[in-house]
Amino acid sequence: MILRVFALGVALLLMTSTAAAQEPIRVGFITDLTGPLAQPGKEMENGIRLFLAEHKNTLSGRPVELTVLDGGSSPAVALTKARELVEQRKVHVIIGPLPAFEAYAIVPYLNEKRIPSLSPSAAADDLTQRKATQFFVRVASTSSQPTQPFGTYAAKTLGYKKVATIADDFAFGHEVVAGFHKAFEDAGGQIVQKLWPPLGTKDQGPFIARLRKDIDAVFIGFAGVAALRFLKQFEEAGLKGKIAVLANQTAVDEALLRSMGDEALGVISTMHYSAALETPANRKFVAAYRKGFGTDPGYYSVGAYTAGLFLKQALEQVGGKVENTDNFLKALRSVAIADAPGGPIRLDKYGQAVHNIYIRRVEKRDGRLQNTVIHTIENGSQFWTYPEAEFLKQPVYSRDYPPCRFC
Repeated sequence: MILRVFALGVALLLMTSTAAAQEPIRVGFITDLTGPLAQPGKEMENGIRLFLAEHKNTLSGRPVELTVLDGGSSPAVALTKARELVEQRKVHVIIGPLPAFEAYAIVPYLNEKRIPSLSPSAAADDLTQRKATQFFVRVASTSSQPTQPFGTYAAKTLGYKKVATIADDFAFGHEVVAGFHKAFEDAGGQIVQKLWPPLGTKDQGPFIARLRKDIDAVFIGFAGVAALRFLKQFEEAGLKGKIAVLANQTAVDEALLRSMGDEALGVISTMHYSAALETPANRKFVAAYRKGFGTDPGYYSVGAYTAGLFLKQALEQVGGKVENTDNFLKALRSVAIADAPGGPIRLDKYGQAVHNIYIRRVEKRDGRLQNTVIHTIENGSQFWTYPEAEFLKQPVYSRDYPPCRFC
């Protein structure tokens, strides 16, 4: 009798364990599907859907239930969607959102609810610096992470002495310019002019007309269609070939290159990824993305795909037990991937990616534009070569810091 009861108990335990093992891992995904960031937002969604399709929607032996919600390019909307994901959909982890102003809106709430989050896009520096938390990790660059080494490269390798900057007048534009500005001047260059078109400016002409003619180059810091308008109008103004154009990580992103013409040829930019990277992992990723969506992947799609890689490795370390938040977070922060599409990647103690930074030049190959890698900076840190403690004591990169001493 005792043996029969024991056997029945074991059977029930096995049935319960099997049921628990098959319960889906619920992943919430916040991106922008409406508003001015809808196109990059869709590319983000493409990236995570490609990743999950490659793994048959199963990670560490458990099915994955993905819920995609629209942040609407609004902090208030993004926070509402985060609450829906946590309180109604009962998600275990959140990936997203796209812009930093949405991330700043939802991260305190996710911290309060102890929900791990992975950022594939939102780049505001302080999210992994002065405001870093254990529940937030970022698998893409900060705003200034690629532009700092680019500033050094522009001064020391390209030999530029005087540079003007022009960028979207919001936090992302401020930070990408500030990182370039500080490193460029620390390497011996001078920023002699800074222009700030309001976000959404349709006519870049008045700002182009104000560019000084004695500069070696202009550094542009745009996040969307402003780069399309700038390069076209820069060429129409007769400045192409006379003043070199340097660009931040998103201004000549693959998502925009497909809409650009020869006006983009020769633009040198910086980023942690290029669809033209000649590595086995990237060739496989690019081929799959082209097959699935008909275009090259870029900043937004590779970020979401890489977030999937981090989620997979962390889940494998904890046997799929995402419900143990402390163990999952510990595993997530220890992930190191040698062959991500963008190359080797790991996290620093603030939860920020340390990865390669690529200097790229727009070229035409096989009839289409691409970002050819011309220089690689390995293990690029968010602090560049600056001592971490000193970096964190300086003011946050902004519209006014560093001050323009040579303007």
